[in-house]
Amino acid sequence: MMIKRIFCDMDGTLLNSQGQVSKSNASLIREAAIPVTLVSARAPMEMRDAIEALQLKGVQVAFNGGLIYRMGENNQVLPIRTQTIKKSTVRQLLTGIRQHFPQVSLSYYDLNNWYCDKIDEGIRYEHRLTQQTPTFIHDENQFLEGQLNTFKIMMITFDEANMVELEKYLQSLDLSEITIQRSGKAYLEITHLLAKKSKGIAYILQKEQLAREETAAFGDGHNDLPMLDMVGYPIVMDNAFDDIKAIAYQITRSNDEDGVGYGIQKFLK
Repeated sequence: MMIKRIFCDMDGTLLNSQGQVSKSNASLIREAAIPVTLVSARAPMEMRDAIEALQLKGVQVAFNGGLIYRMGENNQVLPIRTQTIKKSTVRQLLTGIRQHFPQVSLSYYDLNNWYCDKIDEGIRYEHRLTQQTPTFIHDENQFLEGQLNTFKIMMITFDEANMVELEKYLQSLDLSEITIQRSGKAYLEITHLLAKKSKGIAYILQKEQLAREETAAFGDGHNDLPMLDMVGYPIVMDNAFDDIKAIAYQITRSNDEDGVGYGIQKFLK
């Protein structure tokens, strides 16, 4: 077995329950000396700590594939390929969500910033998880206008009935250029239709001319299935759902037991 690149999800996979890469996990991954690409729904600013912990130099995939990038000097994000949501669509979504679901935590991301206009339970929860501070927009109308290069709209609610109604409302808008995806129990995220983890991976496979059997991936969620399906050695976390485990080459330890580092050392070397 000669693995030339590993693709790795972050939340529930690389990161532990505290949202961090443990020192022991980072050490095991670095020791293997196999190039790693992080493939995440997160923004680059929320991936930076993990990139530094693993000392990654290559191409990374953010916003579920909406952004393929490298990190430059002074933590500068250097985009390679971008897929943003049209500003008029962003405005329509933000205005509708705020009007019909004012209790839902609403925020969005461009390349370098996370924007909100209220510090509510959802924003505080995300801040604790990622240690990122949002850019606060004081004027609600300005906030609802969105940005020219919006990659992701994020909604957080801890009320399941509310989440179901919100998802139903968004689907009823029948907007063909967006993808609406549940992430965990409390998150609903909107990205461009073409922002898919699989597209980010396909770009890297083609650019590096990698054969399927030269690649492996680690994941835990349903949004990781396309990624896991594209590689020769899909490794699934012990904390994943059973239907994800069913497609695994191997099942590794959980994200709180250094499952990625352990899996690389045990199954890929």
